[in-house]
Amino acid sequence: MDEFKLKLIQLTSISGIGWKTICKMLNEDPNLKNVNCSTLKELSSPFVKSPQAVNLKDTLHPESIYEQIRQYSLNGIKTITIFDKEYPALLKETYQPPWVIYAKGDLSLLQNKELLAVVGSRQHSDYGENAINYLFPPLIEKGIVIVSGLAAGIDTAAHHAAIKCGGKTIGVIAGGFYHIYPHTNKNLACEMMKSHLLLSEYPPDTKPTRWQFPMRNRIISGISKGTLIVQAKKKSGSLITANFAVQEGREVFALPGNIFSPYSSGTNELIQQGAKLVSTPEDILEEFIY
Repeated sequence: MDEFKLKLIQLTSISGIGWKTICKMLNEDPNLKNVNCSTLKELSSPFVKSPQAVNLKDTLHPESIYEQIRQYSLNGIKTITIFDKEYPALLKETYQPPWVIYAKGDLSLLQNKELLAVVGSRQHSDYGENAINYLFPPLIEKGIVIVSGLAAGIDTAAHHAAIKCGGKTIGVIAGGFYHIYPHTNKNLACEMMKSHLLLSEYPPDTKPTRWQFPMRNRIISGISKGTLIVQAKKKSGSLITANFAVQEGREVFALPGNIFSPYSSGTNELIQQGAKLVSTPEDILEEFIY
């Protein structure tokens, strides 16, 4: 692995170094040649303030970086930067795409052009799962890969249904691979890391925090051709995913529901706003395949 990639991976791992700071660094120093641990002055100017510079000084030693990456490799974790050919093309088109994504599993799934994000409420009804089980078989038969967030509820149902139908699925998680959340999905995550694919923009030892969940939604929609919202309350995080999809000009599908059910208030509202109503698999297939 070249020095530039090592530095970029390490920069994204440092607390206090955000997306915009790295963007400025790359604009001024495209090869990151001046990012090193030689002097505190070099590290603290012009991009970062002194406390962060100390952090840089402690973590940018080549030996430290190589050992960190070696441990990832030993655990089957692939690091993909935005400059690598494996990086999802659609994700590059989004607002502030991750500089680095961590992947474990079948990387070829990232090159599939027919990715469908399927998300919904953590609290849901049987109607949501029944709809997934009805819609998925024809979609899987046509080679569509299901993308979701490994969360409880609809996300979990989507991953399980894709696997049950003999299809492929991608999970995008908050936090890192060493801290799968929710804990009840550890077995599912392990299965996906073996035969499917798990992604994160955070280093493997990162514990998930609340703000990471809405942020990972931009990746779920960002790598996908379209997004299907199965069930969602009016203030559901799933609507954040739908908004990301709209902003990026992607297809948004929504499952209509009972007007008296709180789990359908969000999806019904999306349909009012222009999302495509889905009542059969054909409603999705005609936008993907035909």
